Amino acid sequence: MADDRTEHILDAALTAFCQYGYGKTTMQDVARAAGMSRAALYLHFPSKEDLFRAGSRRAHSRALDEVDEALAQQGDVLSRVDAATTAYFGGLLAQISPGAHGVEVLDASLEVAGDIVSEAHAALVTRLAGTLHTAAEVGEVQFSTSDATAEDIVLLLLAVADGLRKTSADPQVRQQRRALFLRLVHAGIAPVRQPSSEGNAS
Repeated sequence: MADDRTEHILDAALTAFCQYGYGKTTMQDVARAAGMSRAALYLHFPSKEDLFRAGSRRAHSRALDEVDEALAQQGDVLSRVDAATTAYFGGLLAQISPGAHGVEVLDASLEVAGDIVSEAHAALVTRLAGTLHTAAEVGEVQFSTSDATAEDIVLLLLAVADGLRKTSADPQVRQQRRALFLRLVHAGIAPVRQPSSEGNAS
């Protein structure tokens, strides 16, 4: 029951932060949204910062769960990695983007919970790079052809995904550019096929 109560409080806090922004949201606002007294709220979270950090930790944990689900699907490795990246960032932004204070909440996430954000990002890189390593072990991709590591490729993919969001407001255009980039990466790490020796003997 305590877990259910905590989840309810975090849901209420997210609503309040998106409605008022992190700076103007008070513990009283969260208590009101959660249908409880401020004193009762303080029994669960001693400060607004602790409350926000708990919400950030939950959001990133859920996003990483979505990453695991995407990576477990069928398909070529780059498509799965791309789907996992989309799921991760989409899951984090979905709840705050529609709000008037979404940008402020995102900024607060970096300022108040920067360590949580960094840990989750590192976990994301580890998951994606591990998937590429597994693909290399079975011969689906080959890193030596591009003189890059799995981690190099993952960090590049994440940087491009972030950059593409700023290049165009049209999601179709962004998707087309993303697809082109993935094709280029795939060409760069595709296994080199040795030419058949049949018919070459004199």
